[in-house]
Amino acid sequence: MASPDPETVYWNSAAGETTEGTLDEVDALLKPAIDEVFARADEYFPHPTDPLWILSDRYDGPSELREQFLADDKKSVLDLVHESGQFSQEQIDLIASYWAAAYIGNPDTGSSLMAKQWAVLSNMDLGLLDDITLKFKLVNGMRGIYNAMAEDLNCNIRLNTPAVAIEHSAQGASITLENGEVLQSDAVVVTVPVGAMNTIEFSPALPESMQQVLDKGWNSKGAKIWIKIQGHHKFLGYAPFPAKMSVLRSEYFMDDDTTILVGFGGDHSAVDLNDKDEAQEIVNQFNPDFEVVDATGHDWVADKWSGQAWGTLRAGQFCDGWGNFSDTGTQMFFAGTEWANGWRGVCIDGALESGMTTARKIIQEFRQNG
Repeated sequence: MASPDPETVYWNSAAGETTEGTLDEVDALLKPAIDEVFARADEYFPHPTDPLWILSDRYDGPSELREQFLADDKKSVLDLVHESGQFSQEQIDLIASYWAAAYIGNPDTGSSLMAKQWAVLSNMDLGLLDDITLKFKLVNGMRGIYNAMAEDLNCNIRLNTPAVAIEHSAQGASITLENGEVLQSDAVVVTVPVGAMNTIEFSPALPESMQQVLDKGWNSKGAKIWIKIQGHHKFLGYAPFPAKMSVLRSEYFMDDDTTILVGFGGDHSAVDLNDKDEAQEIVNQFNPDFEVVDATGHDWVADKWSGQAWGTLRAGQFCDGWGNFSDTGTQMFFAGTEWANGWRGVCIDGALESGMTTARKIIQEFRQNG
């Protein structure tokens, strides 16, 4: 299922001015700056799903490239664009809009390496990147995947059953539930988001390399909103961070002659996702002629059980962050999109990859150990 292609694009400046044009026109402005963000990506990631290869013993290239890789992890996409000194304020505003939405957080504080890895995973093609991360969706949504997985299981599935403690060792693990029940297991796979992982007491405690990630959290402190407007409209809007919504686009056309828009912003605290008047303000920044009928959304950052939007990395966390969770030395494992080698954080593909590879690792260990 694909989102409709926009017929009109609006892009705002940091000064509040709005320009109306076509997708080709805005892409012509955006692409050179995106190319600057993507620079050296193919050198950093010749093996796109082995993202830390350049830091491993397998790398035998120039040390200067490795040093630049480490330096770029500490820079944001906006740092790269500003340092080049070759882009207009209009292009910088577009970059700030695009990556605030893509990172679902402040584009000034996210690691530029995440954007560069997405580039190589998309064959260095911005259009393909947009298709993968935004345009195409599952026909039956996430519920279709959940139901299909559940139908394949021959074990109990417990919903609304929080775990409050995990004891883990080389021999196995025990999980204490909120109701006091203790479950014994040969291994435990933790799929809790980083933003919610401090709700669990680990014994032994997580090492400092992991705990510092939990304490800082990821860069993903933004929000996603759904807005219904009167009439059928195919449009796309960009507004630079700290706009309440940095990207707003048409998503579904309804039988009652309305359009459902989806929006992405970098700061969840800046917007009431269920306020119709506030949604009208968001729409007005692009076209005040659009009439908002309704608005809704879920604040995942404020939700105790997630504590974040999708898991994008702060500056420095590409090299010293997600990879720290690869091995606990015990029968406790971490899996989920935040630990994927490929589409980390942003796509269900990453969650499936991490889940399958972790399961295979555990199965292989059990086979070897009898």
